[in-house]
Amino acid sequence: MEKRKPAIGKAARAGVIALAAALVPALAPVSGPATAQTLPTAPPYEREMHRLAEILGAVHYLRQLCDADEGQTWRTMMQQLIDAENPSTERRAKLVDSFNRGYRGFEQTYHTCTETAVWVINNYMAEGAEIAQRIATRYGQ
Repeated sequence: MEKRKPAIGKAARAGVIALAAALVPALAPVSGPATAQTLPTAPPYEREMHRLAEILGAVHYLRQLCDADEGQTWRTMMQQLIDAENPSTERRAKLVDSFNRGYRGFEQTYHTCTETAVWVINNYMAEGAEIAQRIATRYGQ
């Protein structure tokens, strides 16, 4: 069976990318380096960031599997979010783990592009856009 490109609207993909791009500056740190007295705890949107990281990992794998020809778009987007967030080493490792968990979870079960894979892509992109919008709206600067 040949791989086929997912039937995902350009608007949905553009929406996710635009929201993530808006999220990056919203997460940019506003203060100087942390001191022992100002070491940050996890932000209130931490769970949402981990879910977004998982989604980006899953979409990165599935879009490649379905011949979307996007290169490293989703991995780059994850890196931009991490760079904007500027997390501690421990938080960064956890975000990377979430991305990798999303990627590997689908890598283990999907070896060809199927209608279900396309369905997952579409749903994950919608969920990712909602999460990015929610974070940017609630916590953006």
